[in-house]
Amino acid sequence: MSQLKDRLDQGKFAITAEVVPPRSAGPKALLEEAEILRGLVDAVNLTDGAGASTTMSSAAAAAILVAHDLEPVWQITCRDRNRLALNADILGAAAQGIENVLILTGDDPAGGDQPDAKPVFDLNSAEVMTLMRDMRDQEILPTGKKILEAPDFLLGAAEMPTDPAPDWEPSGMLKKIEAGAQFAQTQFCFDAGIASRYIQRLLDKGVTEKISVLLGVGPIASAKSARWMNDNLYGVNVPEDIIQRIEAAGDAKEQKKEGIKVAAELIHEFRNIEGLAGVHIMAPAANAHSIVKVLELK
Repeated sequence: MSQLKDRLDQGKFAITAEVVPPRSAGPKALLEEAEILRGLVDAVNLTDGAGASTTMSSAAAAAILVAHDLEPVWQITCRDRNRLALNADILGAAAQGIENVLILTGDDPAGGDQPDAKPVFDLNSAEVMTLMRDMRDQEILPTGKKILEAPDFLLGAAEMPTDPAPDWEPSGMLKKIEAGAQFAQTQFCFDAGIASRYIQRLLDKGVTEKISVLLGVGPIASAKSARWMNDNLYGVNVPEDIIQRIEAAGDAKEQKKEGIKVAAELIHEFRNIEGLAGVHIMAPAANAHSIVKVLELK
């Protein structure tokens, strides 16, 4: 059984972290990055061409981790595959022992390292999730053909935390649950107040009984980096008091240390939010060493 699923089912606070597969035809760099997270996190996310830039296949990277007794979360996007390729990749991933999946739309190739690449988007993320759910639960392909041995996936969706207005309803989350989502990993949330109000609303609406929510958090490299996130990452808000605190720390090295402290303190606060299942830690350039430093302080 998936260690992540087991932990979520038991109601224990779960921790996942993100690693970007390397631009490499060998496993060494990937394993060096993932290995330092062993024993510190419940599963390691492997991005699928994040930023529409070329890296090792996320499915291959996830299979390498499985072979080395590290639990992955396989991120798969709709951007690069038609439904035939999706069906084949899903079966192949399951055959290699991959159990946790995060289904994403994927970034537009126009902003990536090969902007002339043609996007596919044959199915959207909800359709891919439903496809994987039916492959698992009904043991069939979309054609109705029987699967010899069905995959056994824990299905995940991406979500955007929000400071809920009085009339806000979690309709997007409910649609993802209907499509088959069992856990959600969110975009960065650097405001403990927003985190608390967001999860409380989900709790009040009964959503947290249906899906496990892991809030996104991570070390902030510098005050400049925080301002860049506010300007360029949709839905991300680093509060001004945090930016000023990091800036006041001093030079680049000290700002980085302060950004790590901020992330650790947020995780400590998040642990006390009723209904929150855990955190998903992301770092600039998916630097696992920075993630480890956060976990050492949390």
